[in-house]
Amino acid sequence: MLTLSWVLPLAGALLLLVVGNANGRRDAAIRWIALLVSIGVFAVTLAIWAGFDGPSPAFQFVERYPWIPAFGIDYYVGVDGVSLLLVVLTAFLTPIALLSSWGSIERKVKEFSIFMLALEAAMIGVFISLDLFLFYVFWDAMLVPMYFLIGIWGYDQRIYAAVKFMLYTMAGSVLMLVAILGLASLHNAATGAYSFDLLRLYSLDIAPSTQMWFFLAFTVAFAIKVPLFPFHTWLPDAHVQAPTAGSVILAGVLLKMGTYGLLRFSFPLFPDAAAYFAPMLAVLAVIGIVYGALVAMVQPDMKKLVAYSSVSHLGFVVLGICAMNTQGAQGAVYQMLAHGVSTGGLFLLVGMLSDRRHTRLISEFGGLKEVVPRLTAVFMIITLASIGLPGLNGFIGEFLILLGAFRWNPGFVVAAGLGVILSAVYMLWMVQRVYFGPVVHEENATLADLAPREWAAAVPLCVMAVVMGVFPTLFLRPMEASVDALVQRVQARRNLQVDDAERPATVVRSASGRARPPRGLAAAHRADVPASEGRRERSERSER
Repeated sequence: MLTLSWVLPLAGALLLLVVGNANGRRDAAIRWIALLVSIGVFAVTLAIWAGFDGPSPAFQFVERYPWIPAFGIDYYVGVDGVSLLLVVLTAFLTPIALLSSWGSIERKVKEFSIFMLALEAAMIGVFISLDLFLFYVFWDAMLVPMYFLIGIWGYDQRIYAAVKFMLYTMAGSVLMLVAILGLASLHNAATGAYSFDLLRLYSLDIAPSTQMWFFLAFTVAFAIKVPLFPFHTWLPDAHVQAPTAGSVILAGVLLKMGTYGLLRFSFPLFPDAAAYFAPMLAVLAVIGIVYGALVAMVQPDMKKLVAYSSVSHLGFVVLGICAMNTQGAQGAVYQMLAHGVSTGGLFLLVGMLSDRRHTRLISEFGGLKEVVPRLTAVFMIITLASIGLPGLNGFIGEFLILLGAFRWNPGFVVAAGLGVILSAVYMLWMVQRVYFGPVVHEENATLADLAPREWAAAVPLCVMAVVMGVFPTLFLRPMEASVDALVQRVQARRNLQVDDAERPATVVRSASGRARPPRGLAAAHRADVPASEGRRERSERSER
């Protein structure tokens, strides 16, 4: 099933290669083939989700075949609760991105559709890889289609943005490759055989000084992809110059690869280094939260405003990962999903306005509520989801992240809370200037409201924003066991002594006064554990 999830879009891309030269009828057929293939991939990921055993923290749907046996390289894939949801998110957003390009991409439709499907295959491959060499192959393969999507179908400065995107990401990738080769060499020195098996490398005993260098190599690569301040400067250019479909995928999925890498590789592979660098990463995350929000407030371009909002929102994700407790890590994964839905939706809707007016300047709009009321309503729902209104998807992730960060270091929560307030300021201010007030430009008086194809792209995002906000356990339950196992793996391998005075802080009191180990919201209904049992469980876990 996992192989099918990335081979199917790749096969669709290869199928499109045999389609002849473009004309109006053939372009329509190409669009439909690409859309139907992407919907088929989404159906496959839903089938994987349906067959996933949520209570188990183990990787599931595992496939493993020798690839380059001499160097211990295998085709090794699998999903746990964390990667499963990101795979589903990728397959969910790709058909929406293809729908968004239906009317705006008029030249080289075949090539555009091929690159979109190839990009989907590479993104899914990144999330399911359990062999580090295979992971790196998918990681770099993903750069090629995105480079061409920006460079060919982007706006005026598309070549500059595409080259900048490629150079930034490749620079980080080279560092990560060196660290991957170093890990394989350490495994060879310890066991006499090379291995890129992630689960074997988890148990590799690495000297703390070596961990520092490897952690930095991995983390710089992932921080560029997030992007974490101050590695963020490529993102606004790439977003502004990319076509709408490229922006939806870039914000919705590609940025999550950086935070996923921190959670899957940097922290569990190098726990001692992670414990040392986590406060520094958290400082950068908080700076990014506030800086991204402040810069977004002064942007005249709607697309650039939403781009800087991503810098702010993903700072929350990094903060939750740095806390490395169950609430923080669960909140980080949930916020990845929520950000993919809400920010992908914002880029989709901004693209719809841009297609109508051929401008994204906020000053060129105003009073659109009277002209396009349906588009206004959809934009308002996605905006409220983005700023974390309770009842919508953005609230759950931010709440869990702030809760986990507070248990780790309350000082970071105070600064991050300012970012929550500022996000409401710049987003609602943009909505007020674009959609409310009088119609000040005659060109806006004749704009068309949402067409059926645009409804088909926007409605799933609105529905998902509401479902994630009202029924969070649908998404928290599959990830809970995997997140718990990941956190315990990091904590168990850290060579740190826990002061007895700090132990009560790790106990969560229930309403009955009993103590239980801290768990995520999805486990809040479970029976409380007496304090003595909780202490014994933590002691046994620490010994393991």
